[in-house]
Amino acid sequence: RAMAAEDFSDDTKDGGELGAGHQITALYEIIPVDSDYPIPEIESRYNTSADDSSVSAADENYNEWLTLKIRCKKPDSDVSALFEYPVDSSAVRYDMSDNMSWAAGVAQTAMLLKDSSYKGTSTYAEVKDRLKSIADDDYRVEFIYLLTRLGASHS
Repeated sequence: RAMAAEDFSDDTKDGGELGAGHQITALYEIIPVDSDYPIPEIESRYNTSADDSSVSAADENYNEWLTLKIRCKKPDSDVSALFEYPVDSSAVRYDMSDNMSWAAGVAQTAMLLKDSSYKGTSTYAEVKDRLKSIADDDYRVEFIYLLTRLGASHS
């Protein structure tokens, strides 16, 4: 994310606006605590380790993976309200919905376009083959066409 953690509660900082009736999909990678990935120190209710004797299954936060926090303002308001949604293992889905699969394919395409080191073995052709069966509207059909063109130009 582009916004610093400490700016999230500052109503004078703009983290992107979404109008009434609009939707957004955000994809996040969950990084395990014992990962080699550098994780910055921030104030969090999850700062204790699962190995820490102060954390137990009786602790209400023990089974939470993360908390989704959303700030929003009512029309014509200058003050935002905070909404928090804890996420635990009950959110795990082993089969992706068509919408989630589509979002993941778009993100995969973005990694290919940026030549991201996280793209793995992805190819435009693989993304196209996976998504073409769920291209059920004009925008998705056009995206499949673009993947075809990208795949041809990167062969």
